[in-house]
Amino acid sequence: MVKRTMFTLLALLAGVALNASAPVFIETESFSDKGGWSVDQQFMDLMGSPYLIAHGLGKPVADASTSFDVEDAGQYHVYVRTYNWVSPWTDNEGPGAFRLKFNGKTMKAVLGTTGNGWMWQYAGAVSLKKGANTVALNDMTGFDGRCDAVWITPDKANLPPSGVKPLEAFRREVGALPKTPSDGGNYDMVVVGAGIGGMCAAVSAARLGLKVALVNDRPKLGGNNSSEIRVHLGGHIEMEPYPALGRMVREFGHSKGGNAKPAENYEDEKKDAFIAGEPNVKLFAPYRAVSVNMAAPGMIGSVVIRSITSGEELTLSAPLFSDCTGDGTIGFLAGADWMMGREGRDEFGEPLAPEKGDKLTMGSSVQWYSVDAGRKTSFPEFRYGVDFNEENCEKVKMGEWTWETGMNFNQIYDFERIRDYGMLVIYSNWSYLKNHSSIKADYANLDLGWVAYVAGKRESRRLVGDYILKQDDVDKQVFHEDASFTTSWHFDLHFPDPKNTAHFPGAEFKAETKSNLIHPYAVPYRCLYSRNVNNLFMAGRDISVTHVTLGSTRLMRTIGMMGEVVGMAASICRENNVLPREVYQHYLPELKDLMRKGTAKPGDLPDNQHFNEGGYLKQPKNIIFNE
Repeated sequence: MVKRTMFTLLALLAGVALNASAPVFIETESFSDKGGWSVDQQFMDLMGSPYLIAHGLGKPVADASTSFDVEDAGQYHVYVRTYNWVSPWTDNEGPGAFRLKFNGKTMKAVLGTTGNGWMWQYAGAVSLKKGANTVALNDMTGFDGRCDAVWITPDKANLPPSGVKPLEAFRREVGALPKTPSDGGNYDMVVVGAGIGGMCAAVSAARLGLKVALVNDRPKLGGNNSSEIRVHLGGHIEMEPYPALGRMVREFGHSKGGNAKPAENYEDEKKDAFIAGEPNVKLFAPYRAVSVNMAAPGMIGSVVIRSITSGEELTLSAPLFSDCTGDGTIGFLAGADWMMGREGRDEFGEPLAPEKGDKLTMGSSVQWYSVDAGRKTSFPEFRYGVDFNEENCEKVKMGEWTWETGMNFNQIYDFERIRDYGMLVIYSNWSYLKNHSSIKADYANLDLGWVAYVAGKRESRRLVGDYILKQDDVDKQVFHEDASFTTSWHFDLHFPDPKNTAHFPGAEFKAETKSNLIHPYAVPYRCLYSRNVNNLFMAGRDISVTHVTLGSTRLMRTIGMMGEVVGMAASICRENNVLPREVYQHYLPELKDLMRKGTAKPGDLPDNQHFNEGGYLKQPKNIIFNE
């Protein structure tokens, strides 16, 4: 249902005559018919809201539309909150052009092509009839125009605020967001993030008798392995000392390998069935966790989640929580200790660390591929501040993990810019190849078949646990009595491709890595819970590891095993009324017994474990560290 206002209070605050019609506020993500536009929630913590994006790969998408009511017929002034997404790289008008339609009639103003930040742009005046009317977003280019909200007011001077915090307060005042969240229920554990780690944590705990809430801010499950991002499952499972760990991943793992492949390769339906088959798991999707409530210092009492389409907010309460967001969002909101960037070599004695610490992280990938249309195709000229030529263009027909952006930027606070740069260079390079390159004949029949708009992120915050895994642990095979899941991938640390740096210094979009191989290593359980938020687990790329060891632990099958261990530990917590740290201190034999048994379904399961980032690899037998 469209969120809108009919408040006399607003009219009074804005100085509007009391006999004038009330203004109407419409969130675009709540449009009843989204047409070819897509809901993008990735940056709602930064700019305040999900929004609709016209991701058409250079071809205009179908209109998004909805209906709304006005109290009185008359002339109204219309604003949209929008963003010229190429503004960080050019002062020219941007490519994300769209118009508004009211009751089927297109307004003249071209929107989304000016300004340098999220802003209210005037769309013009429109005559509306009393009662039901319709509004539509009419995409003009297919180049990722975006619209957050539409404001329809009888008073041209009456504008909503622009700042994120004032705008949130305004949204609550006009009813676009609730004044207070509703009760979403009490659970034994709340798992936030339904990537591979979150899925396994929720199901492992549920199969051991816990009532679990699982929160995911996209409709697709699986995180980077979903058809929205398309990274295949990497890492090895079913390894010593607990070969039962990881077998659960076989229940939903895809049967084909490869990154940036057709959507069906990632078998989203298997992930859906995996979660839907668990009566003890209640899935909240698509909902994003937006705040936490502390029950006491160092103890989370509840999380508040918000629907990315309706704005509904719910409070989920539990004695235990697991942060599987990747960004460590729940831990950050709860005041957990965290690290980000590269630690200096002396901090943990890591030979692979830089001499001095810095803020560089592994980047985010916007993957893409082209398809043969069987006929000549065209692609618009696309030049918005990043120019390609015969020397610097990428003469390729697809881009997977090596297309990586944002290594020199903050992967949380600069994330929209990072994702947008990923799209910018793809479109710019493709436009050059199609229209100007010396080999354009080779591209004559090719079309962009798919470009991700949900970026695949590798690294941001890492929450600090009672133990921080470091390179020395893995190199020397340091024994820990709480050894749990096994990491098998090499120290895979991405950095800007030097050739790309030469052409685009400080604005790289390609990455390289140097493989430093390892013996498989069992990671301490103490890396899976926060050291200062006492009822918080974590599973994913936000666990307690250094930047160097993240290069080995971040593979998704490995992350699935983390989730299994978290679910097992949570069951011990519930059974004994203890916190995660006390599992290590007093109930380690019980955890080891569960890890020996595993929580996968009994019987034969598909053998789909062998795909890795490097191709089709068999289970490692003797991987040796190589400096």
